[in-house]
Amino acid sequence: MSMGRLRYSAAHWGVYQYEAPDGGPAPGVFPRLAPYAGDPDPAPHGLDQLDPRVSALRVAAPCVRRSWLEQGPGARPALRGREPFVQIDWDTAVRLVAGEIERVRDRCGNTAIFGGSYGWASSGRFHHAPSQLHRFLALCGGFVSSVDSYSLGAGSALMPYVCGDINDLHAAHTSWPVLAEHTQLFVAFGGVPLKNARVSWGGAADHRTRGALERMARAGTRFVNVSPLRDTLVTGGEVEWIPIRPNTDTALMLALAFAVQSDPRFERTFIDRCTVGYDRFAAYLTGAVDATPKTPQWASRITGVPPERIESLARDMLGSRTMLNVSWSLQRAAHGEQPFWMVVTLAAMLGQIGLPGGGYGLGYGATNGIGSPHRRLPGPALPRIRNPVSDFIPVARIADLLLNPGEAFSYRGRSYRYPDIKLVYWAGGNPFHHHQDLHRLEQAWRRPETIIFHEQYWTAAARRADIVLPATIALERNDIGCATREGLYVAMRQAVAPYGEARDDYAILADIAGQLGLRERFTEGLTEQEWLERMYRENARRVAEHGIALPSFETFWEQGLVDLSAYDAPQVMHAAFRADPAGHPLRTPSGRIEIFSAEIASFGLADCPSHPVWLEPFEWLGSAAAREYPLHLISDQPPRRLHSQLDRSPYSQAGKVAGREPVWINPADAAARGIASGDLVELYNARGRTIAGAVVSGDVMPGVVRLATGSWWDSPDAGAERSGNPNALTLDRGASSFSQGCSAQTCLVQARRYRGDAPPITTDAPPEIISR
Repeated sequence: MSMGRLRYSAAHWGVYQYEAPDGGPAPGVFPRLAPYAGDPDPAPHGLDQLDPRVSALRVAAPCVRRSWLEQGPGARPALRGREPFVQIDWDTAVRLVAGEIERVRDRCGNTAIFGGSYGWASSGRFHHAPSQLHRFLALCGGFVSSVDSYSLGAGSALMPYVCGDINDLHAAHTSWPVLAEHTQLFVAFGGVPLKNARVSWGGAADHRTRGALERMARAGTRFVNVSPLRDTLVTGGEVEWIPIRPNTDTALMLALAFAVQSDPRFERTFIDRCTVGYDRFAAYLTGAVDATPKTPQWASRITGVPPERIESLARDMLGSRTMLNVSWSLQRAAHGEQPFWMVVTLAAMLGQIGLPGGGYGLGYGATNGIGSPHRRLPGPALPRIRNPVSDFIPVARIADLLLNPGEAFSYRGRSYRYPDIKLVYWAGGNPFHHHQDLHRLEQAWRRPETIIFHEQYWTAAARRADIVLPATIALERNDIGCATREGLYVAMRQAVAPYGEARDDYAILADIAGQLGLRERFTEGLTEQEWLERMYRENARRVAEHGIALPSFETFWEQGLVDLSAYDAPQVMHAAFRADPAGHPLRTPSGRIEIFSAEIASFGLADCPSHPVWLEPFEWLGSAAAREYPLHLISDQPPRRLHSQLDRSPYSQAGKVAGREPVWINPADAAARGIASGDLVELYNARGRTIAGAVVSGDVMPGVVRLATGSWWDSPDAGAERSGNPNALTLDRGASSFSQGCSAQTCLVQARRYRGDAPPITTDAPPEIISR
């Protein structure tokens, strides 16, 4: 078969191109993917999407857990993940799912249905699994939903009270070219990890972060990395590393603020014009309210950073055009609201918010889009249908939801109750990756009567479902790729035939809707291609309001790409607000930056009071628990995949050590335990155990180990988790009663060299499947 013209597809790791065969996709014909030629720093992750070793774990046909099929809903839930599946045909699968929705809806009401679907799903805007499923469930009478994210739960909940919606702030971040021209000092709390910046929700066409940091370094920007890990900020030049005990950044920032307000150069013009509540905070800072001044000496005892280093850094901040940045990891911890609130407060005290190259950043390096010079434009979207059910949970509280129906929980100052969930319906995402303390989730997962998953692969979540419906991957369907601040529209034309009996989520849900008498309302009478044309044209009208004319759909679909970089508009965050706070107010209760929040004060929450404070974490290296578990576990994002996606790919597997996820450990800690690079290491605490492969490195400070998330959960009935998954160890507790965000980075462990034969990995093959 001859190859035709160049085509494109978008994935979270980037945009990829390939030569499409004449005549379109055909079974057994797989084009060779290559990085988009216009990407200056392409990510290799997505090149393995069609690798046979990845496809070997595809879900090939509809399957039902044997006990559920033979005995009905609720049968032997303890066997989820431990018994065979029975393969069935699509007609039977559609009838089973539709019947189960009707059964639960009629007996228990729609508040007994949880529409999970949390995760990155597809980069395509039509075949975005959560959007499709939530639209379908809303038509069925509604579902219990979730809010916020594991990545940014505490920050998302807090920032509207401090300086605005987190998504608006991310889109407004000062552009990298402005930083290169104006920033003299860049202080990164938690670094700017390039591995995190490899991804974007709708496909990263221009991986810009590495080049941006290198240009800043060449322009003379001085970089300071405040982190337990040295390698989280790489610029191609010198970076000053300040090792800090994990979870203590707020204490350090308070001490920097103390030193700033004690400096003769400190002046309050910006604070008085643009903030509220500084005096309330200053009384805490100086010790007037608690007899504890937040001095560099005070912070040094908490953080391990020498007081003279804190004092000199504060002087340098005042004397330079300074950008302060916090990584998202800082708020994935006990009291994770505090470092975000405190970095804004410290930046306000420096008085540079709204100036080119100065101010604060909430996650430079967290995703590719933050700091982009591209315009923020609306993208194509599937029309939403209002969810008739108002019940929800903060996303990281799913185990609490399932384990404690009827129990009260708080969120942003209000009290709610967990519904009693009988049916979990999931499409897009994998809770057995995202969640903490997966042993606890295993127990919670036994509570629902039925769990339904649309899945491409036999992930841990699919193996623990009752009904698994095979879904297509992005390369097996048509879609439109588009990400905010990425400056590119991608015609994602189908590249390969669907694997096995896989169908796209739209087709699956349309058939189930038909069984329920809802097909016309769900599909609106449109095919896949007609939906793409409608979404594109509606989006073109919205983009035209910004002075940009998109080509016709036919032109876009044929040429494959629409590049909007000609409309780039570098920006400075809060510049208009700084110039005229009354004319350009922030979206906060006062319209200004709230160093003290009267609204949060009214909630009366001891674990999230009215202004930024230092609160001792649940467990940390300064606590009594560190005597038994003396290592702080950092569970960061992996360098060779996005979360758990494509973990079994050759690229991801090449980064393993002894077949497991690598755990990085300081030479002193390794020597004390007789551990060498390449050894198997058992990490453990009271919550669980996992086996990882050792990398001994001075890039990790003493007392800290690093084990990335995303290795496929491989936990036997007894014994240690086998793959090196840190969520065998992490803490399933809300960051605070205010946000209920994920607190994965608050975790103490012990480590020892693993003795005996290495246990086999069991996730390299599908589960047992019986033909009916």
